[in-house]
Amino acid sequence: MAAADKVDPIHQFHINKIVPIEVGGYDLSFTNSSLFMIMTVVVASAFLYLATSGRHLVPTRWQSSAELTYEFIANMLKDSAGSQGMRFFPFVFSLFMFVLVANLLGLFPYFFTVTSHIIVTFALSVLVIGVVLVYGLAKHGLGFFKLFAPSGVPALLIPLVAMIEVVSFLSRPVSLSVRLFANMLAGHITLKVFAGFIVSLSALGGVGIAGAILPLIMTVAITGLEVLVACLQAYVFAILTCMYLNDALHPGH
Repeated sequence: MAAADKVDPIHQFHINKIVPIEVGGYDLSFTNSSLFMIMTVVVASAFLYLATSGRHLVPTRWQSSAELTYEFIANMLKDSAGSQGMRFFPFVFSLFMFVLVANLLGLFPYFFTVTSHIIVTFALSVLVIGVVLVYGLAKHGLGFFKLFAPSGVPALLIPLVAMIEVVSFLSRPVSLSVRLFANMLAGHITLKVFAGFIVSLSALGGVGIAGAILPLIMTVAITGLEVLVACLQAYVFAILTCMYLNDALHPGH
């Protein structure tokens, strides 16, 4: 069983109970997914706290990286939603750091990638759309529904355009969550498969070891690609969140 687990590319995504908890017939167990979500928050918070605690006039490398991350998200939010969008900065910055750190932690051997589970990414996506709906309705009232009838559309086409816009809006949490989930899942499976080739070929002796060189090169290359994808997917999630928040701020545009 242990040997099978080593070459099973799906085994890394299994949810394992650490502390079994059942309340009223509901399974509320503390799992490996729960543990790594807490680790993600702790690592992200520790990085930001330790990097900015000194506040040096000439910033250190860690302080510079934290400040660059802050400015990166702030500029992204201003460009996407205008200066009014800065009221959502804590929300967007927190989402970006959570997704980024979760993606990067998942690259370490024997670590768990929480963003490779659709329930996690879908929950984050629903949170984003929920904020858009609540804020949009609270600020604009029924005027928020101008989002589904863009200005300049001929009256005859408004029903058709409104229907298309509603379907597009409802599909946002699905597309936002599936994009992140699918990229992390596919990348980790591919990486595990090539790593499994190395182990399997190495067990065949000298010829196998020579044949394992190519899978080894591919594993190293895919690992580098996975680091890029981890950062890119955090960026994509954040930029789409900014664009959706712009709809809550300016529904008639």
